[in-house]
Amino acid sequence: MDRDFFGFRSEVVARSLLGHLLCRETKEGLVSGIIIETEAYLSSNDSASHTSRGITKRNATMFGPPGRAYVYFVYGNYYCLNVVTGPEGSGEAVLIRAVEPLSGLDLMYQNRGYIKKTTDLTSGPGKLCLAFAIDHKLDGHDLRKKPLYLVEQSISDRLEVITTPRIGISSAKEKKLRFIIRGNKYLSRRESLD
Repeated sequence: MDRDFFGFRSEVVARSLLGHLLCRETKEGLVSGIIIETEAYLSSNDSASHTSRGITKRNATMFGPPGRAYVYFVYGNYYCLNVVTGPEGSGEAVLIRAVEPLSGLDLMYQNRGYIKKTTDLTSGPGKLCLAFAIDHKLDGHDLRKKPLYLVEQSISDRLEVITTPRIGISSAKEKKLRFIIRGNKYLSRRESLD
């Protein structure tokens, strides 16, 4: 993907990412999936954004060049993958909440351990990072380069996309900044479509 793709505001990129591929290469093999759920986090007037209180050691990547991975640890258990967006220094990002598994399912199952259903492999940001072996070492990585990268697909303009309030946050819940592909069975929370 061209770097210009990521230079727009996070709510524009969050919608635009749907239908494109997320790919991760490791020595064990390649895993990939179609991005089906994202959330935008804004640079201003967004108390749920990690940048709402300014730059810190944890969120510094969000202020960097667009198209980089912002990977952070949450709840003492999981990593979450975000795509830095907007002009450098703006502090915006898009959380990739879920993907539809495409290739490397055996490796995803191996990375997740006890999971039995394919619909549970990548249906949430923590699950996705486990299945794709994404951790803090990829924080700041350019998502146009291996081993973690995005691939443009031409189907993204034909998708039925709906917008809902973000989920899993304690503030700014009213903002409709969650973008999903309607009816996809790999969404993190299908009951939140109203």
